[in-house]
Amino acid sequence: GGRGGGAVVDAMNAAGGPVKLYALTDIFQDRIDQAHEALARSFSDRVDVPPERRFLGFDGYRHAIDSLRPGDVAILTTNSYCRPAHFEYAVERGVNVFMEKSFASDPAGLARVLAAGEVAQRKNLKVAAGLMCRHSVARQAFIEKVRAGELGDLPLVRAYRMGGSSHLPPRPAGRNELEWQIRHKNSFLWVSSGKFIEYLIHQFDECCWLMDAWPVAAHGLGGRAPDNPDAGQNLDTYSVELIFPNDARAMVYSRDINNCENDFSTYVHGTKKSGQFSGQTHAATVHTFKSRAMNRREIDWRAAAEPCSPWQAEWNVLLEKIRKDQPHNETRRAVYANYAAIMGRAAVHSGKVVTWDEVTGSTFTFCENIDSLDFGSSAPVRDSQGRYPVPLPGDWTEV
Repeated sequence: GGRGGGAVVDAMNAAGGPVKLYALTDIFQDRIDQAHEALARSFSDRVDVPPERRFLGFDGYRHAIDSLRPGDVAILTTNSYCRPAHFEYAVERGVNVFMEKSFASDPAGLARVLAAGEVAQRKNLKVAAGLMCRHSVARQAFIEKVRAGELGDLPLVRAYRMGGSSHLPPRPAGRNELEWQIRHKNSFLWVSSGKFIEYLIHQFDECCWLMDAWPVAAHGLGGRAPDNPDAGQNLDTYSVELIFPNDARAMVYSRDINNCENDFSTYVHGTKKSGQFSGQTHAATVHTFKSRAMNRREIDWRAAAEPCSPWQAEWNVLLEKIRKDQPHNETRRAVYANYAAIMGRAAVHSGKVVTWDEVTGSTFTFCENIDSLDFGSSAPVRDSQGRYPVPLPGDWTEV
């Protein structure tokens, strides 16, 4: 998968003792070759992956996991469409798991991940989930202030990820359609959950963490820019309002249009004072203001510098828990954050209010034969004159 190399680097750099890479797998040979070359160059003999442990194909995950011993770690960093099957198999085989976000593309997949996480809990397997900001010590310090009441009640949180655009070109003639879609993961809802969730699941998780609750409902708006040439399924703008049990609100905003005002941050509005919880590219831009006004000249507290990145911190924690055999299973909160994100995406795409009970009870799936796909399979969505179906509010279902 696309994030495997980065996860291996963090695992190799984790404190507490040596880590060895023992197997690699992907459905694309070039990805295996690129990853092996880069990691071997950086970590030499700690990359012990001879050709016979480089597994190619849709069933490669089984061979890679089978090559591990119980108690080793399977790193699941593929696209979210196959996360449920990979996680289920790792748990069945008794290995610990690090799995990247997002965790499934649809509600049916999330239900499978949640169930496998419960089995992992009973087996005392350790499971880390790639919502790394939960391991940011700066954000943890901010949360302590929120829980202590220093900001007062939180009626509103605002989270943004707004930047430039990128468009999927039409599929070239003769190109295998399934390969094309998987190669361009963020352009297809079934592959990666689409660009909105792939990028903004962190913002949804931050909002829920700050509110110390899961939302009861969501509604929202979205659309495409005029004359958008994108052949994929994404909208250019998303605006989601999450409604929490105490009627507090969290606003999550996304925009992918060039030459506009950009923002990548999360802001907190308390009844006593306000603060900033996150900054550019997940930077630990964490502080509170003296009052409810967000005046940059009146910051009354800044979080201390972090000893390492949250990406590194999540691996430090996972490997320490494995070595000390201490409980560690992040499945439930990761899946619930993903449910919140899917609820928001479905609200925008359908043009309707979507409730927590609806999304968590849904059996909707984008692809009924998701576990048996190979390059001879028909793609779950088909193009029409080089373009793929775009969500149309009032006439679209994904819950």
